[in-house]
Order: sequence, then C-alpha cells, then structure tokens
Amino acid sequence: MFRPGAPTSLPELPPDAPLACGPATQPAVLLLDDPQEWLAFGRPCTSAGSPLAVAADASIPADPTSQFWDSHVVLEGMHCAACALTIEDALRAVPGVLQADVSAATRRARVVWHPGQVRPSAWMDAVQKAGYSAMPAMDAFAREQRLRESRRALWRWLVAGFCMMQVMMYAWPAYVAQPGDLTGEMEQLLRWASWVITLPMVVFSCGPFFSSALRDIRLRRVSMDLPVALGMAITFVVSTAGTFDPAGIFGKEVYYDSLTMFVFFLLTGRWLELRLRDRTAGALEAVMNRLPDSVERRDADGTFARVATRRVVVGDTIRVLPGEAFPADGRITVGNTHADEALLTGESTPVARPLGSTVIAGSYNLQAPVEVLVEGTGGQTRFAQIVALMESASLQKPRLAQLADRIARPFLVAVLVAAVLAAVYWWPSDPGHALMVAVAVLIVTCPCALSLATPVAMLTAAGTLARHGVLVRNLQGLEALARVDTVVFDKTGTLTRDGMALQAVHTASGWAADEALSLAAALARQSMHPASRAVVAAAPAMDIRWAVSELHEDAGLGLVATVRDSKGVQPMRTVRLGSATHAGVAVQDGRDALQVVLAEQLADGQCLELARFDLVEQLRTEAPAVVKALEQDGVTVHLLSGDRMGAVQRVAGQAGIAQAQGECTPGGKLAALQALQAGGRHVAMVGDGLNDGPVLAGAHVSFAFGRSVPLAQSQADFVVLGDSLALVPQTVLLARRTLRVVRQNLWWAAGYNALCVPLAVVGWMPAWLAGLGMALSSLLVVLNAARLARDLPALPSSIATGPSVASAAVTIANPTTTLEPV
Repeated sequence: MFRPGAPTSLPELPPDAPLACGPATQPAVLLLDDPQEWLAFGRPCTSAGSPLAVAADASIPADPTSQFWDSHVVLEGMHCAACALTIEDALRAVPGVLQADVSAATRRARVVWHPGQVRPSAWMDAVQKAGYSAMPAMDAFAREQRLRESRRALWRWLVAGFCMMQVMMYAWPAYVAQPGDLTGEMEQLLRWASWVITLPMVVFSCGPFFSSALRDIRLRRVSMDLPVALGMAITFVVSTAGTFDPAGIFGKEVYYDSLTMFVFFLLTGRWLELRLRDRTAGALEAVMNRLPDSVERRDADGTFARVATRRVVVGDTIRVLPGEAFPADGRITVGNTHADEALLTGESTPVARPLGSTVIAGSYNLQAPVEVLVEGTGGQTRFAQIVALMESASLQKPRLAQLADRIARPFLVAVLVAAVLAAVYWWPSDPGHALMVAVAVLIVTCPCALSLATPVAMLTAAGTLARHGVLVRNLQGLEALARVDTVVFDKTGTLTRDGMALQAVHTASGWAADEALSLAAALARQSMHPASRAVVAAAPAMDIRWAVSELHEDAGLGLVATVRDSKGVQPMRTVRLGSATHAGVAVQDGRDALQVVLAEQLADGQCLELARFDLVEQLRTEAPAVVKALEQDGVTVHLLSGDRMGAVQRVAGQAGIAQAQGECTPGGKLAALQALQAGGRHVAMVGDGLNDGPVLAGAHVSFAFGRSVPLAQSQADFVVLGDSLALVPQTVLLARRTLRVVRQNLWWAAGYNALCVPLAVVGWMPAWLAGLGMALSSLLVVLNAARLARDLPALPSSIATGPSVASAAVTIANPTTTLEPV
C-alpha cells in the first residue's frame, strides 16, 4: 500500500505490458499501480458521493492521487450470488476502497477507491486472498482468460462424459443380471474398474468444486459450490469404502454410476450456461470491448509502429486498417472510407467518411486504410460515455435480484441442515442409503436457478437494447417501464426533429411560388441557419438562374445580397431574406409558424415584400405510428411543451395526441407530471435532456435522446442513441416481456425446489437425477432469458408505417399556384 503523499510516478512501462492478476503474475499486478495504467480499466471521479459522475476529461490529472477512481475488473472463480457477496465484503474491508459492487451474472466488479490510501494491487490482492482472481475489464488478458476458462470447462465436460459412459458400461451387468449370474469376483472386479475410471473424473472434472469448497471452509463461509462438493465427496467416499471393504456397512452397493452421471449433467449445464451467458448477457461486454488492443501510430521519423491503444494521446496520427475499430475520436487526414456507427449513433447503414471528416471511437472502418489525427481519447469520447453507462447498468442489482442475493446464504445453510437431518433419519435403516439421500438433498436444492433468474433476464434485455441503440442506465428501469400506463412526450427535439420544414408560401402579385423559392434558396444556400436549411430543402431542384454576390449575414436575423438573373429576365437587385424586421416589412402577429420574408431593397432604402415562407418544426415521420402503437398497448399519451399553445396543438393534432399542454416552464412540466402520478398513473417521460432534467428525474422511468446532452450527465433511465421514436414503444414491449420472463424464472426456481426437496428427503430421487434436475433448472432459466436476445418486438403491421408529415403538400397562399410535395 502506498502512503499518502508518496511519489506517484513509476518507471515507464512497455507499451504492450500485460495487465493481469493471479498467483503467477504478481509482478504484473504491480504494473497496475502506475497511474498511467489506470485509464486502461477505470476513470477518475469528481467526488466520492452518489454514483460518482465521470469526469468530463478523463485524462490523467496532474496529481492522480488527488481524486477518486472508478475501476472495473473481471472476476474468475465465482459461480453464484454468495460468491458475489463474499468478494464485495473482501473489497469493502480494504482501507481506501469506498464502494464495491459485484455482479454474479456478468462476473464483473466496480471498485471506487482513493489512490492516496490504496493502490490497485492492494485491493486486487484482497480478491486473491478471498479465493478469486481479478483482471482489468478492458484488457485483452481478460478476453483470453475467458476463452481459457471456456476451454477448460469443455475439457472437464468431455472427461466427465467419457468416464460416465465407461462406468455405465461396467454398472450395466449389475442392473440386468439375474441372481447367480454374477460371481462375487466378477462383481468386485467391476467395482474396481469403476473406481479406476471414476478417479480421474473426481480429480480433474470435479477439481474446481472441491477447491472452491475448501476455500469456503477455510474462510468459514458458505457458497453454492459447498453443498455440491460435499455431495460429490460423500458419494465417492461411500462408494470407495464399499469397493475396499465389501463386507462393511457401506459394502452393500456402490454409486459410481450416480456420481459420474450427476457430475456430467452438472458440468453440461454449467458449460451450456457459460456459452449462453456469453451470447446473451455477454452482449454488453462485447459492446464494451469494441476498442482494439493496439493501433499503428506514426513515429517521429514518419514510420508507423503498433502500440497499445492506451498509449495514444491527443495530437497523435494513427493508421486504422479495414475491419478495425477506431480507437479514438479524430479527423481523417489521409484517405476516405465508410464507417459502421450503429452502436454509437443508431445509424444502421454504413456512413461515408471522406477526407477531412470526423470519426468516433468504437465505430468500425469498413472500406480502406485511413490516417486519423487523434482529437479525443479516454473519457473525452462518446464511446467512453456509453461504456460508463453500460458498466454501471451491468453491475446494478434490480430489486428482485437483491432479494435473491439476501436469501442465498440463509438458504444454503438451510440446505446443509436439511441434508444432515435427512441422513440422521435414514441412518438406522441403511447408512449407505442415508448418505445418498443427504447427497440428493444437497444437490437438488442448490439455488443456482434462483440467483440467476432475475439478473440474466435483465442483462439479456439490456444487451438486446444496446445492440439497437438504446442504453439502459438503470436496470431497475426495466421493471418500472413494464408497469407504465402513461407516456409523456416533450415536443421540441423529441416529437419534432431538430430542423424545420416549409409549411406555406405567400407570394406577392407577379411572383410564382417556385420562382420565389428559387430566389430565396439562392441566398439561403450560403447560410447554416435552420430556417435557411428548411428553405433550401423545400426549393425546386438546384439551378443556376440566380447569381449571388456581395452576400452578408446578420447572425440570427437574416441575409442581404445582390442577385443577378442569368437568364436576363429579371434586373439586378438587392434582396433581403430573414425576419420581417430584417427585411424591413410589417410584422404579422398571432401566427404559430415562424415566418421568413423575402424582400427587395429599393433605391430609396424602402423594402418591397416579394414572398413570405411559413416554417414549422418538422414532426418525426414515425410519431403518429408510435403514438398509435402505445395507445393500442393500453398506454395513454400526453404532450408537455414550453412552446406556444398553438404550435403545441398543431403538433399534437399531427401526432394524434389528445392531451397536450403548452407554455410550460420546467417547473410546470414537473407539476403536471406529479399530478398524473398523484392520480395513480405510472408515468414514463420522453425528452431531449436539454431542459427536461427535473421532469426526467421525477418520472417513474424516463428516456433521453443521447445526441442532445452529454450521456454521463443525463437523468434518464434509458438513453436513445438514434433518431427513431419507434424505439420507445419497442422498449416498453421488451420491458414487459422481460418482466414476464423474470416471473417465469422465479416461479420455476421456486416450484422446482418445492417439488424436488420432498422427493429427495423421502429417498425417491437418486443422486444422478438430482444432479440432472439441478443442471436443467439453471439451464432452463438461462434458456428462457435467451429468448430476450432476439430482435426488438415489432410494432403491429397495421401501424408500422404511419402518415409521413414530410410528404404533406405545402400550402401556397397564391391561389393559382400549388407546389409539389416536399
């Protein structure tokens, strides 16, 4: 442990130095004490309170020991909720560790610590002493370790399967033989052969169970491996005693066949469960590990050398090859390509990224090698904010999961007591049978399914949503969303797009609508103002009739320029485009639409109005279908906005929302929301996060569109990365499906134990059947949760495509002219 005020800089490490933790890699563990390595598996925090907001600039501070750090590690050797509680206790006991959260479903831990009191090697050593191992969550070693664990599990399963088949072959004659068919010598020979075949399975395949049980006994605690290991040990000892002493109290029968069968079934369940977890809840980790381990960086001599990604800093030039992920935010300086940004922006199709365009960390280079000037790393990137949200969500424990964790240890103690009582009850009649009844009780009552029922389903749903551009900040939000009966939408930036659309054109006498639009667009093309972009979008196809010169823009007011008709039909003139005040004409009050005026400036300084353009916010094309989908699912839809009541009513009418309220202050929105809640409604709020913080926090559950606000500062439970409102009803449907799956899992786990425990106690369930039941119980829970990994629920086909506001015809005030749809 480092003393407060101790030097914070250590010798420079090799760029590709491994980050690992384990008995054989203690020198490597000390590498993690270098402050330059902390960003590989964590980020600095602004304070030690609340959920510890991530610093906006997560680069190494001048004094890394001056603030708290939020680190994430992957754990090895844990199998259940009791293991998670044990690791949490071990971490929290380390001075300097302020918070520790461990998830049994993802086998990850979040540790909040202060470098002035403790370093990573110290709290990782505490995990090691508790009987487990830890490694940085974002390091390549963690992925390699996961693959090795999967391979070892497969080998244990194969050995157990081979031994089971051989032992069953030796046991079969005893099952089918008639009295007198088997001599005593032959029966004893078959027992010895079964013992020899079973021995490597017990040593190799059952090794992890025994080592975990011995660790628990040494540390005076209980985990789910303890009753299983006791059952294996008792069965093997009883059978061995019957083999070595056929005339003893245990010589009546041996149980090698039962032992090999339940070990094989148990390992089958665990291996399949491991594979399914990697494919379902493991989708979260797959997203979080998108960044490459290394990248080619240009050296001072102009050559490129491959270095660890964590060594890249702002100002470096890197080369990213096709198929690689961009390791940092930056700008392309050489080459052009297409990028896959589906996770980060919700854009499902590849996006063109030509020379000079920006690229974002975590997106994939699809087409050609490019050189990128790094402009953002670490916590500065959007990818880092997304990872922070996903890491936080993956370690949260929903209410139902917390309940399962609380009862895990008492339940295991009750299992041990029940097994002892069963053995005592049956001992007088048959000691061997008594011990096998105890074994059946120990195995069949292991609460693996109960501890997995909730977290696996929740994390699978969160992984499915993440793949479709919805980040779950709060797993408890899935449970709350399933109960929602009212959805409240904000208007600007949520129901409407960020831009504007042309609603109507009012022209002066002698001017056609398309001619006025063409002239206005000639000026508007020189501006990036939203009103200018709307005029350009609505104008006829690009033409070169109007030549613009001497253009000047008054920010926020409008444009003035000299225009010349290339066809010679119209004389050269000075034209203004902008607000009525800027154009020098009368202002028309009482209109909901924003008006842009096109006027000619005369020689005497007066202005002659040529046309007025009514611009309105553009409703999202899918909004009517989304509202209809929610209402068909029994959800009432409301609209709350701070905009003028007329504009709010117009948008509400287009979207099909009956309850709409305008001119709301942020406090007024919150009051309206609380009024709905006081009436017994479960309310979800959908906003853009800019001025909706209070109402997003006050709702039972909330959505924020991630492009509008820094993700780490959002108050919402769900962050929508894309632009599609359809994700809202789809998330509601998935949340309801998730809660149904959780309830099914809990009922199955409880019903399985209620049925099988009495059968095991009365001796009607042999050990092999108990092992099969336990394995199938856990496997069924994971398989049921795996159904949530499919695509998002589809909206009903009758409303999948709603009327498109963008295709509505523009109204033209000139009665003799009609524009084509825009």
